[in-house]
Amino acid sequence: MEETPLTVIGAGQAGLATAWAANRRGVRPLVLERSERPGGSWPHYYDSLTLFSPAHFSGLPGRAMPGDPGRYPLRDEVVAYLRDYASRLDADLRCGQPVESVERDGKGFVLTTGDGSQVRSSAVVAATGGFSRPHRPALPGLEGFTGAVLHTADYRSPDPFAGQRVVVVGSGNSGVQIAAELAGAARVSLASRAPVAWTNQRPLGRDIHWWFTRTGLDTAPLRRVWEKGPTLVIDDGRYRAAFGTGNPDRREIFTRLEGDKVTWGDGTVEQVDSLILATGYRPALDYLAPTGALDAQGRPLHRGGISTTAPRLGYVGLEFQRSFSSATLRGVGRDARYVLRRLRLGR
Repeated sequence: MEETPLTVIGAGQAGLATAWAANRRGVRPLVLERSERPGGSWPHYYDSLTLFSPAHFSGLPGRAMPGDPGRYPLRDEVVAYLRDYASRLDADLRCGQPVESVERDGKGFVLTTGDGSQVRSSAVVAATGGFSRPHRPALPGLEGFTGAVLHTADYRSPDPFAGQRVVVVGSGNSGVQIAAELAGAARVSLASRAPVAWTNQRPLGRDIHWWFTRTGLDTAPLRRVWEKGPTLVIDDGRYRAAFGTGNPDRREIFTRLEGDKVTWGDGTVEQVDSLILATGYRPALDYLAPTGALDAQGRPLHRGGISTTAPRLGYVGLEFQRSFSSATLRGVGRDARYVLRRLRLGR
């Protein structure tokens, strides 16, 4: 059976940053990626996706994102950057190799891939992140809704929705951006339990991420504070202006769905063609179940990215893993260095 000191599962931003950190510690990792090319979830996001942080704050460790550091990169720019980054790593990167299971084996692990091959690894870092499994909440009547239902993971452009009545569920950055884009082709409402938490993209002339890093909020261990607060929607004024026109509009979440209709809180019943769920993602870590590293809901048992139940197992890319920026392009490198140091890999 093949043996390796470190296996990284996933070749998205978290996995690539972990491979870089391993190189810095003198370790050449094995990186197993389900897709046919590196890049993680980025190639599958909607066409117009624009980063909410400028290029200067959106690079992985060791290589800045090329071009104007003050610009806000598009999805395809990020994909090209990640693939170029992967090509520069000293790693055994194997694409088209989904990990089906990880089992404990003495002081290490045995990983089984989709083709049945196995690898024995002294340490494992699960870097499939928090954006692998679209979350579909239990909305009243959702299962019986006869209109189209899709998650933002399936949304690409407004073209298929021309002339429709569309409800976007969720008031985070992606939900707001998609609702504003759709309004050019459809009649759109953004439905959420709480109002949109707008925040200025450039307070006092500086991008908000500059302030996050300068004040230390970006890396502060304030997980519980961030999780309890609203999701900040970063805006340079365009999205608030779009909502100010009345299309899209923002409404309290509907009370129920029935057939192809929604019932709003004031009792109004309205026919809806499409429902788009901007309701986030959950980690896809089922392959770790044999290790005992997950709780009953499939969530990782960890502290700062170090498993509390399976020695030599770590995580990189989880939301709020150690700080506000843990699941971002700029944050995964810091967490990767921390995790490998705690796993005592290399020098």
